[in-house]
Amino acid sequence: MDKIKQLAKMIDHSILHPTLTDEDLKRECEVAKKYDVASVCVKPYAVKQACEFLKGTDVLVGCVIGFPAGNSAIPVKIFEAETACNDGAEEIDMVINIGKALQGDWNYIEKEVGAVTKKCHENGAIVKVIFETDYVTKESDIVKLCAICTKVSADYVKTSTGFGFVKGDGGKYSYTGATIPNLELMKKNVGPGVKVKAAGGVRTLDGLLAVQKAGCSRCGATATIAILEEAQKRFSS
Repeated sequence: MDKIKQLAKMIDHSILHPTLTDEDLKRECEVAKKYDVASVCVKPYAVKQACEFLKGTDVLVGCVIGFPAGNSAIPVKIFEAETACNDGAEEIDMVINIGKALQGDWNYIEKEVGAVTKKCHENGAIVKVIFETDYVTKESDIVKLCAICTKVSADYVKTSTGFGFVKGDGGKYSYTGATIPNLELMKKNVGPGVKVKAAGGVRTLDGLLAVQKAGCSRCGATATIAILEEAQKRFSS
């Protein structure tokens, strides 16, 4: 696989902003098709449409679950995952219960992630577990989440949703997303069967190359065109 193709197949093209319409979905699926990325990552109601738009390609359809805040009850997340799989999703990106992680209720997290992973695998889908590292910031918590994901055989650990906005003292919201130290920490602490996905803030080719070097197999992106056009310029012989 050449360098440009390899980079394209790292990208999960994100189509997740709350304001996006069906017309936007079609346009962004065309982008995913043109650049032959790994997958699109869409909202639950959009799975069937995305599958139609991408029929006949090898771009997979992924779907977010419990997105973006992770607050749904476990049976709801299971139902949402099963519905997405029935609609044609082959990849599921689930958000953990962030509050439970922050209070150290690891039994709950293991039950939740394990149940969703089991349901996804029963339906032939892979699961990526979103930690939301703008909120879950302690290294020890990230390490524990990696251990749980390894134990329940999740397929990926993932940094962020892209919507984990932290309110500052002045009332303004800020967002970081994937950082190299967090990605390296996650890579170091997952088992051999678990891969790492970066998400949030990767908007350039250099950013994609940096997360690849940190050990990521996938990267969520909205700036897919800019990243891969730059790759064409830089790596075309």
